[in-house]
Amino acid sequence: MKLFYAAASPFVRKVMACAIACGLEERITKVTTDPWSSPPDLLKQNPLSKVPCLVTEDGLALFDSPVICEYLDDVGEGGLVPTTGPTRWRALKRQAVADGLLDAAILRRREAMRPMDEARQANIDRQRSIVDGALDLLEQDAPEDHLDIGTISVACALGWLDFRFADEPWREGRPHLAKWFEGIAARPELARTMPVA
Repeated sequence: MKLFYAAASPFVRKVMACAIACGLEERITKVTTDPWSSPPDLLKQNPLSKVPCLVTEDGLALFDSPVICEYLDDVGEGGLVPTTGPTRWRALKRQAVADGLLDAAILRRREAMRPMDEARQANIDRQRSIVDGALDLLEQDAPEDHLDIGTISVACALGWLDFRFADEPWREGRPHLAKWFEGIAARPELARTMPVA
């Protein structure tokens, strides 16, 4: 398998953490990619010019981290994506919250790199409010200590906040989430996939 990869991407990290958990890390060749430059090799597989993009052993290009993670769960040792019942919906909900948190945080960071005006500042403030709301939701319903697609997604999202917004103390007022994150971040699937600039 071939993974179009950017080391700082939290969505790539989620895919790699799932690959490790599913026993598939050794079967993946990582191709360092700058999706912002729209390289032809990536566009050939993913016209959206986004990472991660996984090309399977039979040549199928998969993109968007939830799809890739479900594929890895299916072909690997499995168990990360519950198949039925309340555990499935809790895991998928947590994945959605984490991915939405990341979408808002990434947009906020990109907007802050542009010349500031009133409309841009309003959008930045809105995205920060979305992140705060997601964090508050997770504090009220802190994940369990086992690995599934939801807990991996949340851990990757929180790790990315530490990486890109280290000066903003998301842990304040969220002791349950902070304690949970401290424990899960030490697991090998997450410790070995820490983001790098």
